[in-house]
Amino acid sequence: MQRNAALRVEIEAEFPSVARIPGPFAMRRGGELPELEMVYETWGTLSARADNAILVMTGLSPSAHARSSDDDPRPGWWEQMIGPGRALDTDRFFVICVNHLGSCFGSTGPSSIDPRSGEPYNLRFPELTMEDMARAARETVRSLGIERLAALVGPSMGGMVALAYAVTFPGEVRDLVLISTAGRLDARTIAIHSLQREAIRVDPAWANGDYVDPPTAGMKLARKIGMSSYRTAAEWAERFGRQRTDRWGNAPFGIEFEIESYLEAVARKFVEQFDANSYLYLSRAMDLFDVAEHGNCLFTGLARIDAARILIVGVESDTLFPIEKQRTLADAFGRAGKNVRFVALPSLQGHDAFLVDMPRFQPLIGGFLAEQGVH
Repeated sequence: MQRNAALRVEIEAEFPSVARIPGPFAMRRGGELPELEMVYETWGTLSARADNAILVMTGLSPSAHARSSDDDPRPGWWEQMIGPGRALDTDRFFVICVNHLGSCFGSTGPSSIDPRSGEPYNLRFPELTMEDMARAARETVRSLGIERLAALVGPSMGGMVALAYAVTFPGEVRDLVLISTAGRLDARTIAIHSLQREAIRVDPAWANGDYVDPPTAGMKLARKIGMSSYRTAAEWAERFGRQRTDRWGNAPFGIEFEIESYLEAVARKFVEQFDANSYLYLSRAMDLFDVAEHGNCLFTGLARIDAARILIVGVESDTLFPIEKQRTLADAFGRAGKNVRFVALPSLQGHDAFLVDMPRFQPLIGGFLAEQGVH
């Protein structure tokens, strides 16, 4: 347990912006948190009327550090999308990115210290949902004096949180941008998530969530399974083919191909940065989400959303969040009479395209946000 507490101290020192939200904070599926701390970063200047704010929701693994800044000059996970003259133009917009409730980069999560016991929550953290994450993000936004967002942008899991935000708080989002996401997951994606969680849980080091040292083997395997679903066979054939490597020695049945070397490097880096219990909670929260729970079906749930404009972007090669998921969302929004635009992009990078295929995503999202002035 000491290892988790040390991780919190190290991470929190990197982030100067923390919204402290008094509790109790009731969770959707039961239980409550006595208080919340939500870490966030901002870029640009909030207008006098507080009407130019864009909230960015992250995917499962990124932190709130979406863009470099004077306080933290490291490149952010969406560095090329945010900044002066870029798609999320900080000369015009005040851009906010929050670290999700339940994650491990400073916001309250399983590795946080429970003030009631003085020990990390671990598996005593309440069951987490997209709606809980959306409500915590909304409280963070309101702590900045912002009543209505100029735009809410969410890729992947962040798109699910954005949907939960928009359906739970109708009228508080002007423009909604949903990227490579879904109103609910299908059986195949749930199966992939289940395998990742099982890889962590069967690692003896996990210790039923009360680990001191991280369950490295389980986390590495979970990340490798995930990476195999984030990218496409075509991209990997082009990048790696059947190239061999001797980078990791010659252990029996060890790493021999360049693609194996790539997965090992990615997995090792991930284990150094992410908390295993947070991974379990966030992954399960994705599986639990279903917009239909906010009505009697997907259509009535989405009809609650009162956004002026909606942009939905899918990637044709995405197998984790297949493009049919985004098309279904767009069709349901259209049937509900919403002003929706759906774009299918032919990218080689699959689900991860929104992170790397900037030539396609930058003009699309930037153009959409530029079409309507800030009033």
